[in-house]
Amino acid sequence: MITGELKSQVDKIWDAFWTGGISNPLTVIEQFTYLLFIRRLDEKQLLEERKANMIGMPMQNAIYTPDQQELRWSSFKNKEPETMFELFTRPQAGGLTVFDHMKAVGDKAGVFAQYMKGATFMIPTPRLLDQVVQMISKIKMEDRDTKGDLYEYLLSKIASAGTNGQFRTPRHIIKMMVEMVQPTKEDTICDPACGTAGFLVAAGEYMHEHHADWFHEKNFRAHYDSDMFTGVEFDSTMLRIGAMNLQLHGIENPNLIAKDALSESNGDIRGKYTLILANPPFKGSLDYDSVESSILKLVQTKKTELLFLGLMLRKLKTGGRCAVIIPDGVLFGSSNAHKQIREEIIDNHKLDAVISMPSGVFKPYAGVSTAVLLFTKTNSGGTDKVWFYDMKADGYSLDVKRTEIKDNDIPDIIARYKAPADEATRKRTEQSFMVPFEEIKANDWDLSINRYKEIVYEEVQYDPPAEIIADIKALDADRAKALQTLEELLG
Repeated sequence: MITGELKSQVDKIWDAFWTGGISNPLTVIEQFTYLLFIRRLDEKQLLEERKANMIGMPMQNAIYTPDQQELRWSSFKNKEPETMFELFTRPQAGGLTVFDHMKAVGDKAGVFAQYMKGATFMIPTPRLLDQVVQMISKIKMEDRDTKGDLYEYLLSKIASAGTNGQFRTPRHIIKMMVEMVQPTKEDTICDPACGTAGFLVAAGEYMHEHHADWFHEKNFRAHYDSDMFTGVEFDSTMLRIGAMNLQLHGIENPNLIAKDALSESNGDIRGKYTLILANPPFKGSLDYDSVESSILKLVQTKKTELLFLGLMLRKLKTGGRCAVIIPDGVLFGSSNAHKQIREEIIDNHKLDAVISMPSGVFKPYAGVSTAVLLFTKTNSGGTDKVWFYDMKADGYSLDVKRTEIKDNDIPDIIARYKAPADEATRKRTEQSFMVPFEEIKANDWDLSINRYKEIVYEEVQYDPPAEIIADIKALDADRAKALQTLEELLG
């Protein structure tokens, strides 16, 4: 858990960027990320140097050559601001700046370095660079938890700044979804619209929290470090931020794909993953000729939220699970495409649960009502009863401030989902209940909870009309008397 000291350090660095002339939150996070990575490069080199000294052998996997020593964090952090700034902006011996070297290190430095194309150094002054470097140097980042907490807190500022918030899914909602699907040690996990990689990070953290013993197994560690996590993202900035997020949480070599997941060029998508966790884009539409053709066979539409559901079915292996956030319109939309994708999931696969969330969950940057779908790919049906839950509160106020409150349905959602036998007997008047397949089919595959929820109306007893009229007359008489008294006082 992030400490007050760490928060304070990040806040001061954030403020320094803003007062130094960088006001776009995403740019602040990018520049912060680059400096964190440059520090990590030096720390990796120091570790390799210590290993070489201990065993008395030449160093392997050197990140800096002897003539690049000035480009190291431990070297330039002690220089004058103007000298430091020159090291970042003017090529040194070997023709590289600190920033150029960061972009050129390649696989030796982990997956983040692979996504440096297009990275730009945007810190405008020596004073700001020196300020930020000195503050970052003071942050203690020895363990995975601290590194991860630091970056999570940094990313939370995207939403709190009110800009580019669409990239940020609330962490507690992500954690709820991960707790419900319970990732296994054999899973191959994908987010086809990964943004800052929050879902992949949360899946990794779930394993550290619930199954720390798995990390003692060599085969699991190899799977975890290399082929367990896949993210697809077309925005290069998000890809860099997501790569750093994963690395700081101890996932060194995830498979990050720089593509539009829906595009025709991303055709190799059939049956690769056992678990998909996602919050794909809600808005927008694509031309048919730019969408991968096999997705259109599942759902003939231009709407991205429906296309992504088709994509997920294509990406999952048979038996694979999916937890995905969708806009409410997907649940009850009456177009042929809406009905087509709902029927596909319910009739040809196994729909497990629909959790309706209140509209304030994505405030302050979006007020749309959303839901979480959980389904399993079977290719042979299997939907018997679908579990519905009507979330009223998520632990935060549902206004733009989103302040922490006591009311929180999330622990109840997780507990009830994991005890399906108890849910079978619940009435439609309760917060959660089961609805049989045939009833959903008869309702044109409608998944809106209001279609099935029963509301109990309490009878309100009113006074007889004659008594109400008498009361009104009495009030009228009192008013007339008060008015007469006032007139006499003024007269």
